[in-house]
Amino acid sequence: MSKFSESIRHFSGTLLLCGLLTGLAFAQETRSIRGTVTTRGPNRQSVFVTGASLVLDCHAGTSPTVATTDNAGSYSFADVPVGVCRLTASAQGFQAASKDIDTKPRQNYELDFQLNLETVTQRVEVVEHADNLLAESSAPASNLRSDQLESLPMAQQTFRDALRVVPGVVRTTDGRLSIRGAAETQGTLRLNSVEATDPVTGSFSIPVPTDAIQQLSVNKAPFDAAYGEFSGGLTTIETKPPSSDWNWKLSDFLPSIRGRAGHWVGYSEAAPRLTFGGPLFPGKLNFLEAFQYDMEKTPVRGLAWPRNETKTEGFNSYTGLQAFLSPRHVLYADVNVFPRRIQFANITALIPQPASSDYGQRGMSGSLSDFYQFSSGAFLKTGVSYTRFDTRAFGQGPADMQVTPDGWAGNFFNQWARKSNHLEGYSLFQFASKNWHGHHDLRIGSDVSSRSFTGRSVSHPVQILRRDGSLAERVAFQDNGPLGASITEGGIFVQDHWALDSHVGIDIGGRLTSQTIGRSAAFVPRLAVAYSPSKIPKTILRAGVGFFDGRVSLLDADFAHNPERVVSLFDEKGSTVGTPLTFQNIYVANGPGPLSSRIRRHPDQSPRTFLTNVELERQLSESSTFRLTYIYSRTRNLSVVNPLFGNIGGESFLTLSNSGVSRYHEIEATFHLQPVRRADLNLSYIWSRTRGDLDTSSEIFVPFERPVIQPNVFGVAPSDVPNRFVAWGTFHLPWSLALGPVFDVHTGLPYSNVDVLQNYVGQPNGQRFPTFVSLDTRIYRDMHLPLPGVNRSSRRKVRLGLYSVNLTNHRNYRDVFNNVTSPSFGQFVGFEHRVNGFVLEIVE
Repeated sequence: MSKFSESIRHFSGTLLLCGLLTGLAFAQETRSIRGTVTTRGPNRQSVFVTGASLVLDCHAGTSPTVATTDNAGSYSFADVPVGVCRLTASAQGFQAASKDIDTKPRQNYELDFQLNLETVTQRVEVVEHADNLLAESSAPASNLRSDQLESLPMAQQTFRDALRVVPGVVRTTDGRLSIRGAAETQGTLRLNSVEATDPVTGSFSIPVPTDAIQQLSVNKAPFDAAYGEFSGGLTTIETKPPSSDWNWKLSDFLPSIRGRAGHWVGYSEAAPRLTFGGPLFPGKLNFLEAFQYDMEKTPVRGLAWPRNETKTEGFNSYTGLQAFLSPRHVLYADVNVFPRRIQFANITALIPQPASSDYGQRGMSGSLSDFYQFSSGAFLKTGVSYTRFDTRAFGQGPADMQVTPDGWAGNFFNQWARKSNHLEGYSLFQFASKNWHGHHDLRIGSDVSSRSFTGRSVSHPVQILRRDGSLAERVAFQDNGPLGASITEGGIFVQDHWALDSHVGIDIGGRLTSQTIGRSAAFVPRLAVAYSPSKIPKTILRAGVGFFDGRVSLLDADFAHNPERVVSLFDEKGSTVGTPLTFQNIYVANGPGPLSSRIRRHPDQSPRTFLTNVELERQLSESSTFRLTYIYSRTRNLSVVNPLFGNIGGESFLTLSNSGVSRYHEIEATFHLQPVRRADLNLSYIWSRTRGDLDTSSEIFVPFERPVIQPNVFGVAPSDVPNRFVAWGTFHLPWSLALGPVFDVHTGLPYSNVDVLQNYVGQPNGQRFPTFVSLDTRIYRDMHLPLPGVNRSSRRKVRLGLYSVNLTNHRNYRDVFNNVTSPSFGQFVGFEHRVNGFVLEIVE
């Protein structure tokens, strides 16, 4: 039996235990009603309504029962009387909606509400689950609600850590994310409709406090033409709207203590979080503040204590304001501040602290959006955002860096500083719904953005040593001037959701874009279709096809001004072999003709992805669904870095070209189960295959420059994981306990064997780490405790609990001696250790 199969078998015992406990907790449950209350956002996405009031009147001689939605827009009623009941949902600024239901003995019901702004009149009818088909023809995104984020076991309370439970999202050994087989720099992260990435590289480096997040979504097939300027996956964060009632929450305010040999040696982690807000002017202006401080010392197995830690310190402050100018007119503003410093950021078992690089960032972002809904049901949303993002990285000293068969030594060779800006504006108008051969929701919009940066990159020599310590190669650098670039890009789109009838829905749209560096003009069409054979769509077939145009990295835009490499080779006696080669940095356009005729100042292409998917979704019962999805994507015009020797007049070049290609196949099978009230379980198996050019510019320069650059090859991508099984959920157990387990097992990530000069030996990425297995848990209990100013009748509680990451302490290795001349060749080192911590929060 394979290790992958054994891990699945071991997990079945844990899953059975969770099922027995939840079954025991709710064996006596009879009738219940539960659901969510949402409103339609400006991009037609569902936005949860927090604090909505629900009144259940069952006309059976009983008094009406009242419930309130939580941060995830969820509500529930237990022990509902048999008979005809009316359920009414209302919230400040929204029109109330009612639904009638005839309850039967020992049955549970799910009723969801979508509220409209107060002055908009719309008839609300119960059509069971038909809206699932009519609302969206594209494949649905993978969503994480705020209550689920609170239940996930995470050593670091960040949205990046939470993404690991999403099918199709893979984290590589160096911590980078891959979504749908593409690097995070090819995708995009949007915060409340605006971009929130590093303006220079496109990395997801701008944090958001988890307590401010209402919903985190990943869409691997976003066929909506409103989204553009990315060729990978779409990740969106919707923050919580400021509440109309004053509230506060304090989390993780006790630091974690580290012990060694029975003695206290300091703190390992401190991550206090404070969230508060309420009405500054009741009914007019609401306020939200989420503050998160992070101090963490992360040890690396394989390095000697105490010089084995990465040290992170910083804070993240998110402030939101929501102004109600009228019942139909809302203004929203937010400011996000996120300074951070990481000492020894890239240490591993093979990279000690002296050979590592520090990383620091300072930045802020702010946005202003205006939303107006017309009495006809049409609405207009406009917005503007600005991001200032300054970063720097530097080694621990000026000594030459040494690359040996057993790892790195000396000091890291490269240091850089960048100051960047990103200005973005957008507008979106959705027409009132029209009926013409069906039902139409038509939207049009435009957006424009400008990214720019200035900076400098300086490098000192790199020595490549043989096993006996002799010098085999030396890479020196010539300063090539300051760095700087700016790119302006914009687009216009039209998108229509066309519901022909209760069986067929079509999303069709197109986007026209232009870039000052990249594609000067491009049109990208997109189409998605949904079909249900029955009027009540328990079975839905979806399919989509479309193109996505990415953007040019600002680093690629000024590639020519990077320090130039001067390479010298040496024999075993220390004598120079031949003459040193100076590699000039140039951009080479695609196409026929000699190299000299294709040299350009800037890239003239940007990545383009063709994407298609087919999906079957089946509702197995009222509490379970099954989804089977196939995705294929092909990306071309990726930026690739490649050294060329003596091509023009004997000169050598380090070229950047848009000749890179990647291909991705994925089959995902997911079960979503709600066996009992307030319990969720998600089971996903993902088969995938990722192939592409290995030396893309993001692999070479992000987050830190690679000391040795090999000739580019096509092969297995660094994020390729053929088989993966992930299970996670939330379970409310007896004795008021809540359990949040995450089980993840997948094929080990690939790596390459290399020789003395770091050239590939055998098939690139032809080797793999052992199977990755991790069982993470979080268990807590909410209870009333005597607190100053808080009485027992208050809804405020103290949450106490524990979490454990890699509970079984499985040796998930991160490093390997991959140099064939190393005496330790083939040995895996630097495995991830178990992380335990306390849960201590004051919650409402």
